[in-house]
Amino acid sequence: MASGKDFNATDYIQHHLTFLTKPVGEGGFWALNVDSVVTAVLLGVLGMGILWWIVRGAISGVPNRRQAFVELAFEFVDDQVKGIFHHGDRNRFIAPAALTVFVWVLLMNAMDFLPIDFVAGGLELLGLHAWRPVPTADVNTTFALALSVWFLMIWFSIASKGLGGWIHELFCAPFGSNPLLWPANLLFNLIEYVSKPLSHALRLFGNMYAGEIIFLLLWLLAASGLFGTLLAAVLGLGWAIFHILIVVLQAYIFMMLTVVYISMAHEHH
Repeated sequence: MASGKDFNATDYIQHHLTFLTKPVGEGGFWALNVDSVVTAVLLGVLGMGILWWIVRGAISGVPNRRQAFVELAFEFVDDQVKGIFHHGDRNRFIAPAALTVFVWVLLMNAMDFLPIDFVAGGLELLGLHAWRPVPTADVNTTFALALSVWFLMIWFSIASKGLGGWIHELFCAPFGSNPLLWPANLLFNLIEYVSKPLSHALRLFGNMYAGEIIFLLLWLLAASGLFGTLLAAVLGLGWAIFHILIVVLQAYIFMMLTVVYISMAHEHH
């Protein structure tokens, strides 16, 4: 939150909505949002490092608070996976992947809680004048995550059914194996395959980006005068409390959809 004295609407918008982008090829498509990638990687390493540190020091007796919190997180994720995935040993890959997705997305979402003045001030000392601190408010990040899940879904589908079985399902489900129905089956399945990563990515991005915009509008309201400052403080507090639920809920939904999609890939039609 910016103070009324030092508030600069232009700088605030710049630090929220401008990416540090570097070209990696010719054309606008071949560009890399360095801020999103670096922040996401650092948060991933931080999250997994903290879990490893706590688990490494786990004891068999009465756990301390840190260990108890991690055990609750493990049990929560495992219970969710157990209720959905019934196609083999969930602890071999699915449950660890779900825990990784949940922790990583939660940490990226939680970057929205950091006061932008502190973040922007620290980055400016490093010479970085445009840096977006919330990776999941970048559609490129959410699509990268969703496509990773999508490729895993296809991999597990082929591993479960075989390449021939997977192709057969594309052309023969859900309407039947009559050759006249192959085009309709293929079109139906292609729509399903395309819609899954789209909805998976845009749901997370839309919620986090909307949260950014609402915070932005509230603090711009605070720059309009004393009444605007008081009104923005009240509305901002309410939205910040509600945003805590959004941050956690979106991480949970992204994790659950990951498990659901991989579980569906094992099913035969």
